Amino acid sequence: MRKKAVVLLSGGIDSATTLYLAKSKKFSPVALIFDYGQRHGKEVGFAKRIAKRAGCPYKVIRLPFSWKGSSLLDRSKRIPSGVAPGRKTGIPSTYVPARNLIFLSIATSFAESIKAGALFIGAHTQDYSGYPDCRKRFFDLFKKVITSGTKDGKHIRICAPLVNKNKKEIIKLGRRLKVPFNLTWSCYKGGRVPCGTCDSCCFRARAFKELGISDE
Repeated sequence: MRKKAVVLLSGGIDSATTLYLAKSKKFSPVALIFDYGQRHGKEVGFAKRIAKRAGCPYKVIRLPFSWKGSSLLDRSKRIPSGVAPGRKTGIPSTYVPARNLIFLSIATSFAESIKAGALFIGAHTQDYSGYPDCRKRFFDLFKKVITSGTKDGKHIRICAPLVNKNKKEIIKLGRRLKVPFNLTWSCYKGGRVPCGTCDSCCFRARAFKELGISDE
């Protein structure tokens, strides 16, 4: 019997790989896609395409973060670009305050309502600047919160399988799982084609280059 799972799906490499990993572990996933007022809607469209390719039902949750507080939400703020490998820059302006806390809370409610046994999130900290809500400690503590604060939360596993992986390792895993990377979107700016200069584009391009494979 296949187990139910809820997967947070953003349309990028990490969440797409997480979705395919959940399927490979014999879960029957439902994807939650959040439209939270980000600067562009492209990642929502790409997330839908990935879910459809994976044969996975999905729900789009519209929850505009009208209070801004991040360059991913506020067009007046500059998107970081071209961070050098290994350079410590602190938490970047792309951090969205408490985003994963909010998304996981909603996903927990949904998981409990459909009696899902697992909640998957593709967060990882290796390529980025240590977003507070992308750390293993955060997920461990969140599990305690839902265990004590919900009726059936003790039966829901919080799965962050990529949390200790870097981008190259995630891409290698995704290739083994046959993730359609051509259907993923990483660029923060959301133009007709990826800008190639924002941090997310640079991390993606660097990983594919170091692996010696094309990104297509």
